Amino acid sequence: MPDWVSTTCMRCAVGCGHVQRGVDVGYGLDTVRGDAAHPVNRGLACQRGVEETADPDGEWLTQPLVRRGGELRKTTWDVALARIVEEFGETIERDRDGVAVLGSGQQTNEAAYALGKLARGGFGTRYYDANTTLCMASAVNAYYDAFGSDAPPCTYDDIPDAESHVVWGANPRVAHPVMFRWISDSADDPDSELIVVDPVESETAETADIHVSPDLGGDLDLARAVLAHVVETGRVDEAFVSESTAGFDDLVAGLPNARAAADRAGVPFDTVEKLADALDDPTLIYWGMGVNQSVQGTDTAGALIDCCLATGNLGPGSGPFSLTGQANSMGTRVCSSKGGWPGQRDFDDPESRRLVAEEWDVPVDRLPDDTGPGPVGTIEAIADGPIEAVYAVATNPVAGAPEAERVAEHLEDTFLVVQDSFRTETTELADVVLPAATWGESDGTAINMERTVSRVRSATDLPSGVRTDLNIITTVGNALFDGLFEVTDPESMFDEFAGLTAGTLGDCSGISYDRLEEELAVRWPAPDAESSTDYRYFDPADEDADGHGSGAADRETPAAAGDWSFPTPSGAARFAGATGRDLPEPVDGEYPLTLTTAREADGYNTGVRSRESPDDPGPVVARIHPDTVVEHLGVTGSDAVETDPGSPGPVRIDAANVDGVGVEAAELDDADSDADTAALEIRVESRRGSVTARVDPDEAIPEGVVWLPIHHPDTNDLTIPAVDPQSAEPNLKQCAVRIVAPDRPVAVAGGELA
Repeated sequence: MPDWVSTTCMRCAVGCGHVQRGVDVGYGLDTVRGDAAHPVNRGLACQRGVEETADPDGEWLTQPLVRRGGELRKTTWDVALARIVEEFGETIERDRDGVAVLGSGQQTNEAAYALGKLARGGFGTRYYDANTTLCMASAVNAYYDAFGSDAPPCTYDDIPDAESHVVWGANPRVAHPVMFRWISDSADDPDSELIVVDPVESETAETADIHVSPDLGGDLDLARAVLAHVVETGRVDEAFVSESTAGFDDLVAGLPNARAAADRAGVPFDTVEKLADALDDPTLIYWGMGVNQSVQGTDTAGALIDCCLATGNLGPGSGPFSLTGQANSMGTRVCSSKGGWPGQRDFDDPESRRLVAEEWDVPVDRLPDDTGPGPVGTIEAIADGPIEAVYAVATNPVAGAPEAERVAEHLEDTFLVVQDSFRTETTELADVVLPAATWGESDGTAINMERTVSRVRSATDLPSGVRTDLNIITTVGNALFDGLFEVTDPESMFDEFAGLTAGTLGDCSGISYDRLEEELAVRWPAPDAESSTDYRYFDPADEDADGHGSGAADRETPAAAGDWSFPTPSGAARFAGATGRDLPEPVDGEYPLTLTTAREADGYNTGVRSRESPDDPGPVVARIHPDTVVEHLGVTGSDAVETDPGSPGPVRIDAANVDGVGVEAAELDDADSDADTAALEIRVESRRGSVTARVDPDEAIPEGVVWLPIHHPDTNDLTIPAVDPQSAEPNLKQCAVRIVAPDRPVAVAGGELA
């Protein structure tokens, strides 16, 4: 029987430790469970993470493929790599920006670092991005604006000490079940509460003490209403604001009337009062894609940070805490040279550029002058700019990017290389497909959403036709640019990356494989072999005369007990005070409904591990309030939106499917996977496309709203490619749509709908 191997789950960004064991014969994993020794989760594990690691449903890629005669055909690695080297080489001779590189938060740190080195130091292209820009870029910009550095200042250790938990535009009960257990347990303490801000009554909202339902796109107005009410009712932590922040007077001067802002947000004013009341206690504000994926994403995330700064909710047991989806989104941000050089070195800083070029042994003028336009701008540059070839690694833009049908059309016009573990909508368009190792088959490290670095280890050998991401990237890089990668093994690659971060804001130079072998997990910044930073920017005060320390429960405002130093020019945290901008596509008479999107429990990473084949992703299910269905389809009577009693019914993730968290992950009811019949089939249409959907009449959805799962490959045919001007993150959460009844009769309970 193979030995147990400790590793990190790569499904979401909680970063749970797993132990896994390979099969006795052949390739694959036999058993996966939570690791009781791991300091992040101490044995807790969600069933989805376990199942998608041990037994994914996706269609495996097992051999390189090349397109011949319009079809993808099996080939050898030598043939596939020779084709890539020839095409990429000819392209960069014409224009170094002719090759675009798309990375992923699904890679290890080592692979992400190597891909960035190839993109920036090999190709020298400005057209390099990762699917993390589709989810986290707005939070990143807000953190830089406020603190001068990316990543939350707080950690999981602060969750038990918080008394108010405000979850804004996120659904951790589905998306991050293990983390939600910690939040829920803390909120259940006496004098503690859970407040959820979400237009939809999500699974998390169902458990909340207070559910606040703003209009879609109303988050910034609501956050500014809370700020205005905090100021007008004298709740500002004046000592902290005066000593440790900048820009407060400008913030106050630009604040709206609180009641007027509440009206614009579509909420009664008493909800603003409740949110302001919550901030009187040590508060953690968590937010997710409902905030980030908007043209107002950076401004709204900044307003939530402003709420924390104004009320002194910074310090142990409090603060702004963005929730990350991709397992190694943080690692991609720190390692990959996408938005900054390794360790958060400024992309424009001449000394950083010189140091990176020297370490990589490339001319400094090969490094691009700017970070690039983001994923939407990169796709547009295929039609309007220099891009002739695309190298996509562990990402599926044909399903995950806005206006997806147009993305597919543009990618078909390029020489497209796709490196992935499973068949996806994007591999189907590729000229070359490279089969890559996945979880349980690769070695390296990952960084979770609270800055914790931990090991990723393989527990099974690879099939002969499959290679690791790191092996493929370094092989391609050295074939194109002789000697670009002097080291190609994971540990040496990590050491090279970590050395480049010495003295930076994201310093990982004190972390090594040997240290991770001993400690299992280390938070950066870690400038030496003993350091592992907990709360950032904060030096706790000494114990007072009564022997009290700086725990959140011992003080009225967490920020009061300690000294603060932020990596900004002034050393102070900065208020954002942004006023936002209009949403890109309001409803009108032609498209009178608003589409919103969200994650389902089995929809991570565009669902490539939970769907058997991209050829048949199953029906997309639209959750719509029953009254909206009746009003906009011109039908009457409850029969029109009921399920045939003989069918399993519309798909809906049940709360039981995300609550099972235990040392060995509870069994979940996967009956939803058998559901293939819904009562009413409709068309959901936007100005960019239309999709056929089955209706799930659901009173949890506000009237006038259509809810679609974001990672179903059909959904993003509808979404709009408008982006946040600061972060380049797409506005995936709101656009105008209409619903149209089918042309033929549809069987429903009690008769037919004409």
